[in-house]
Amino acid sequence: MSDSITFETESPRYGLPLLHVAQAQKEAFVNEALSRCDILLHATISGERATPPEDPRPGESWLVAEGATGAWSGRDANIAGLHGGNWLFVEPREGLRVFDLSTRQERLFHIFWRKAVLPVEPLGGITVDVQARAAIAELIGVLQVLGIVPSA
Repeated sequence: MSDSITFETESPRYGLPLLHVAQAQKEAFVNEALSRCDILLHATISGERATPPEDPRPGESWLVAEGATGAWSGRDANIAGLHGGNWLFVEPREGLRVFDLSTRQERLFHIFWRKAVLPVEPLGGITVDVQARAAIAELIGVLQVLGIVPSA
């Protein structure tokens, strides 16, 4: 470890702006950090899209889809939230989880955004096992309630 003191300008994980002694316009840095925290804490997204919504509402966040255009160009896979009339972007880190309100399920970032698909319930077959089918249907229902797979 070096004896020299270094001054970081942002937090290591999410790039939250850090304050420095005698820094001018501290409120701008603090407000940006709080806005990013607001996006990340109990993270929900309204859905995934490649273009900004025409009439975004305060508090909404969106997952920027691949091939984004306009104000979101070059921000693929980021989470976008509107703050003070400007888009604020959060780059995902490994293990970040968000809840997608449009599909009612959780998404996980691991190299790219992942989401589970709804499993198909067994139908037909030579032997009909009512108890096994009921158990599978119940398991699928639990996975839906937990937001692991999308609701039908």
